[in-house]
Amino acid sequence: MKKYLSVLLAALMVLAIMAGCGGNGGSSTPAPAPSGDNSTPAPEGTKVWNVANIVNGNLGDKSFFDSCEAGLKKLQDDGLIKYKTFELGATDADQPKWVSTLDELSADGSYDLIVCGTYQMDAYLNECAAKYPDQKYFIYDAEVAQPNVASITFKQNDLGYLVGTAAALMTSSSMEKINSEKVIGFVGGEDGPVINDFLVGFIQGAQAADPEVKIDSQYVGNFYDTGRGKEIANVMVNNKCDVIWGVAGGAGNGAAEAAAEHNVWFIGVDSDQEATFSASQPQMAAATIFSGLKNCGDGVIYMLNKLNDGTIEWGKTTQLGIAEGGVGLTNGGNFQKLPDDIKKALDDVAPKVTSGEIKVDTAFDESFDVKGLRDSVRP
Repeated sequence: MKKYLSVLLAALMVLAIMAGCGGNGGSSTPAPAPSGDNSTPAPEGTKVWNVANIVNGNLGDKSFFDSCEAGLKKLQDDGLIKYKTFELGATDADQPKWVSTLDELSADGSYDLIVCGTYQMDAYLNECAAKYPDQKYFIYDAEVAQPNVASITFKQNDLGYLVGTAAALMTSSSMEKINSEKVIGFVGGEDGPVINDFLVGFIQGAQAADPEVKIDSQYVGNFYDTGRGKEIANVMVNNKCDVIWGVAGGAGNGAAEAAAEHNVWFIGVDSDQEATFSASQPQMAAATIFSGLKNCGDGVIYMLNKLNDGTIEWGKTTQLGIAEGGVGLTNGGNFQKLPDDIKKALDDVAPKVTSGEIKVDTAFDESFDVKGLRDSVRP
């Protein structure tokens, strides 16, 4: 899989430290306090930025927020930043804390840069950035068009196409854990544009690989309820699904637990979930065939480098796809259990997606009928 090496080298840099992010599902793991004790001196003349990381959820999800945290930790270890993470919880009841903390940190003025992420924060940040025009912000996985905000998004639909290609070919194969039915599953967090962007690519990649494959897609309704994620996956397995992609943050870990218990395959998201499960949940690691990477941590590193060299574009959005290393697949561990023809198919598909030869639709196109596509492929 030589075509993925550029993506994976960047990802592995982040994942090497991510293995230390503990906790179950959506449980809270205290973030490291900002300290220079474990940081190497910054290169002479390089500014050491003081950064606040707002997590509208909790660390320990073993995917999205842990990925960003790992990127910030790498930057601190390299002596480029000092940072503090504020874990604010993920429920509706926690949302007032998201707003008040963002406002308080902005008003305080102690941080050179305030980092936050997800489409759940864009409206709050838009209002706050207008209120504090001298404060600089960075938002990942969402867009805010304010002159003091730099935004970064990812081509998760292209990532979905790769994952769908592999999942469809898996359920049509003679691999272990595969039954005779051609059914794959998608456990999403919330029924919104970002998660549906993953799903659109997933469905289109699967259908292109094998038009007979059916896709069962369900939503947890949030990104923290592991019990609900497991319940959905249990139903999918009972309906003959043998490959499940969890795209639901911490809630998706419930789907991994179900996959392990029922001896089917799980596909991780955002970080190398086989690696993050391996320390404390080896059965879930064994059930994870590979992960679709949405390299939030690498995105943070990318933008800090832009900030340091003076090329960051405030008020603009940077989009990262396969070619830029923003998204890709892990290819170590259980991935090597994939038959050679599936690996070759991924090698063939990836450059076609990147070049536009294969056009992957997006849920952000308001004219695209996501529901129609979703319903057309149900088992």
